[in-house]
Amino acid sequence: RSGKLSLLHATKHTTKTTMTCNTKLILCAAVLPAISSLAIGGRRLRKNIKMPDPVPREGIDEVIKTMESGKLFRYNVASKEESQVSLVEKEFSDFTGHKFAVGLNSCGSAIFLMLKCAGAQHGDKVLTNGFTFTAVPSAIVHAGCDPVYVETTPGYVVDVADLEKKMDANPDCKYFIVSHMRGKLASMDAIKKLCDAKGVELLEDCAHSLGVLWNGGHSGHHGTMAAFSSQSYKMLNSGEGGFFVTDDDYAAARCMAYAGAYEALADKHYCRPCDAALAKVMDGSIPNFSLRMHEGTAAMLRPQIKTIEARRAEYNERYYRIAAQLNALPGCSVEDQLPQVTIVGDSVQFNVEATALGDDLDAGADAFLAKCAARGLPVERFGSGSNARNFKNWKYAKAPECGLPVTADIISRAFDVRLPLLFEEEDFEIMVEIIQESLAEVAAGELEVKEQEVAYAR
Repeated sequence: RSGKLSLLHATKHTTKTTMTCNTKLILCAAVLPAISSLAIGGRRLRKNIKMPDPVPREGIDEVIKTMESGKLFRYNVASKEESQVSLVEKEFSDFTGHKFAVGLNSCGSAIFLMLKCAGAQHGDKVLTNGFTFTAVPSAIVHAGCDPVYVETTPGYVVDVADLEKKMDANPDCKYFIVSHMRGKLASMDAIKKLCDAKGVELLEDCAHSLGVLWNGGHSGHHGTMAAFSSQSYKMLNSGEGGFFVTDDDYAAARCMAYAGAYEALADKHYCRPCDAALAKVMDGSIPNFSLRMHEGTAAMLRPQIKTIEARRAEYNERYYRIAAQLNALPGCSVEDQLPQVTIVGDSVQFNVEATALGDDLDAGADAFLAKCAARGLPVERFGSGSNARNFKNWKYAKAPECGLPVTADIISRAFDVRLPLLFEEEDFEIMVEIIQESLAEVAAGELEVKEQEVAYAR
């Protein structure tokens, strides 16, 4: 089928990465106890799908050493060589290929500071995806700006044609935050060309795209600035945290000032902008928002950067196999990413045809979710009334004037499942089995879950 993964495509990406014995021991130790084995209509999932990647032993030891030293503030050191945050900024920028990285308390803060560093003013319009996580429009509102939403495609990326329409309809809009939701990259060369032609500054939300490549280079290089995340369900896990990256000295200096580098503290950054940029920025004209990264956060992140590529390979081997299996299900499709993209398959998203969900789409979708949950598999529906990725739930900002009908239709039938690194092959087999059988029951008109005890993963 057009736009869908083939079994041949899946076979191409089945190079298994062998992890070290120590890594395997850490992963096994992090597996939560099995939950009830009660079966409802078939096998059930026994593990918690919300299971994040564990912090390596090296990171745990460094966090303990940092706490024992009492030096938890990034600037409470004699030099940049002693700061965990300064070191992780250098290591992160080396990995992504950016000139500068600034460690922050969250990716949301990084998105907010991208707008501040770009010069956005209160009341400015900012283009962004109509399908993304609520943190993106929230950061736009935090900066005092108004989001203008762009339609999405069935592959969950911005529709470039609609982006151009929105630019023409809003000629005063000078910023576009493209969100690589779930690590999906749109046609970035075309977007960059369009932004340049329209005089719109391109900024990238790379919260989900760490390790994702475009023509062999890391995401985050088409825009003037980019924001990355280390929240628990990302490729780096510190619970909360983020990075602002750029190749521009003046943007980096402004970000450092906003984040909380005052007086001569810029000297305690490995990624230090030039003297001219610092002299212009550190003049007291920029407020200190105190958004700095914690030393303990940086300590646990540093060893994780070293394993991103190995984890990507293991994730992707599983992803392509599972995606091909889902594609084989009636009425179910997993969209291909563009050929320029090297993915990070730590989750899988699939679209279900409306006819497969019955005459009442919402009732059918809710029944599908309930049947999966009853067997221990929490599946997310992007268009549900409570999902933070549904633009209809972003009531803190102005609703889109056009109503985003294309996006509304797509996310009403779009579903999302995590593929935890700690899961074994049997777990993934059960996941596909649960999805297959639950969809089949809904398609047959069986919308009720049998009244038996339900044990949810905790």
